[in-house]
Amino acid sequence: MSGNGVETLRVGEGTSGRDIAVLRRTGATPGIFWLGGFASDMRGSKAEALDAFAARSGRGFTRFDYSGHGASGGAFADGTISRWLEEARAVFATTEGPQVVVGSSMGGWLALLLAEALRAERRIAGLVLIAPAVDMTRALMFDQMSRKEKKQLAEEGAVAMPSDYSAAGYTITRTLVEDGDRHLFGARLIETGCPVHILQGVEDTDVPWQHATALVSRLASDDVVLTLVKDGDHRLSRPEDLERMTAAVEGVTAMD
Repeated sequence: MSGNGVETLRVGEGTSGRDIAVLRRTGATPGIFWLGGFASDMRGSKAEALDAFAARSGRGFTRFDYSGHGASGGAFADGTISRWLEEARAVFATTEGPQVVVGSSMGGWLALLLAEALRAERRIAGLVLIAPAVDMTRALMFDQMSRKEKKQLAEEGAVAMPSDYSAAGYTITRTLVEDGDRHLFGARLIETGCPVHILQGVEDTDVPWQHATALVSRLASDDVVLTLVKDGDHRLSRPEDLERMTAAVEGVTAMD
């Protein structure tokens, strides 16, 4: 971890305002900008590995917790894609120079949304997407629910879904799903304006590898590399997976 302490960035106004916890390592550009997954935090193994890589290579590294996650304020149940994307844009605006954006799971979807929103600025030097959960609120959540779960979501506004990573499962709200529909890429082409490297585990039970191959076909106008890890799961956090991740960061920089 960098020698700097946790910063607090206020995002939103009035009752929607929340304090976002940010960790920053100063260094050369292109820096690295981390977008974590759903219900994860900025001190996970992949983020720590990127921080160590940034320290070795003298690069800047910025990471943060979404509202309702980790050290940030706000309630997890209030979270939406719009809300978390707003936070990603606000934290990204505090960085300087080109950045390689690394997004894991939900962070992969947010990374693509961020790249499209900021394409005119030309500050995103590349994207590294780890098991990108593009359109997850619809394709990977709502569409996978049973009829009973969909009924509960409609009537009660929330439903608990099982997870391999949480004994209590995750609470999925109707607001999250409905808001997510505003950001779906669907079958359209995605224009990022930068090289993309996708890392995907074939044994991923949360984001099927076919989800990643379908995404590649929609990134046809960009330089795209897809690495399928035959024995990899959703987390891709083994030492060899972390090495692939840091190599991918170097690779997309060289492609730019």
